[in-house]
Amino acid sequence: MSVAGGSTAESASRPRDASAPDAAVLLEFDGVSKRFTRRLDFVERLAVRLGADVRESTVHAVDRVSLAVREGEVVGLVGESGCGKSTLGRIGCGLYEPTDGVVRYRGQALQRAGRPAVQMIFQDPFASLNPRMRIRDIVGEAPQVHGLIDAAGVDAYVADLLQRVGLDPSYARRYPHQFSGGQRARIGIARALAVQPEFLICDEAVAALDVSIQAQVLNLFMDLREQLGLTYLFISHDLGVVRHLSHRVVVMYLGRVVETAPTRELFAAPAHPYAQALLAEVPRLDRKQRTYVPIRGEIPSPLNPPSGCHFHPRCPHAMARCSVEVPVLREVAGGRWAACHLNG
Repeated sequence: MSVAGGSTAESASRPRDASAPDAAVLLEFDGVSKRFTRRLDFVERLAVRLGADVRESTVHAVDRVSLAVREGEVVGLVGESGCGKSTLGRIGCGLYEPTDGVVRYRGQALQRAGRPAVQMIFQDPFASLNPRMRIRDIVGEAPQVHGLIDAAGVDAYVADLLQRVGLDPSYARRYPHQFSGGQRARIGIARALAVQPEFLICDEAVAALDVSIQAQVLNLFMDLREQLGLTYLFISHDLGVVRHLSHRVVVMYLGRVVETAPTRELFAAPAHPYAQALLAEVPRLDRKQRTYVPIRGEIPSPLNPPSGCHFHPRCPHAMARCSVEVPVLREVAGGRWAACHLNG
């Protein structure tokens, strides 16, 4: 689903602003970094002993990210493939431990938050569902483990969840391969809701679906938000979807947050050169025919990220300072933050 332009219909459908400064911070990333190191295997260690220049490799997936999501917000997280969006999402729900920094939920370490208050919905609804389990067990297993229901109450509980996400309760006896992609996406949502979370991290949750099905699932997300008081971190490469759904947008580049701003302001006038280039090609109905100009160069490897500002090798405004000094994320206007020396 791509939403072009800034029509009245789009403005009406965007969720009401829940990002007021007095809203409680629900999920907070404080200086979070994540590095993945591939250790040398036996053959490689032997090669090193024989004089070969073989070294361990480290992927710098997330680099000192600080981000707070307030209760009731829908925050869109965008950036090119490989920028660390999904890794940050997995850290946020506890699937990955941060290498540095801390993740807090309602002010305390995520691991001590009790029942899984943060749940994740994955991009591929088929790969994330166990093909050997019936839907009844896929959805009903976690709430039993966490003491929300007993064995006698599983059928009724699962039936209610399936109805809530728009599926026939009689489908509970089926297996994942018996459903369409859109239906499997709804099953993934039901599984996430089964432990009664307050916060959902949606990792490209509609990317694998047809456009018409995307719209239905996105509408379901927003209905559930209103009904259950949910907060979302919505990870997506589709800027139209993010513009349509989010109160606020966070832009990542090569593991770092480079800009964050209210959605309307970001799409109207992005402050960071990378955000400017990224948003310049969003389809708009009010834009005349123009030549597509891609961001120059390729995104550098997270195995060896550039020094200073990670974007400087591709930035049309780069200066000597950019290659040696990491820009600080600073406020450039009310509620708008950017990490660029041009704003210093």
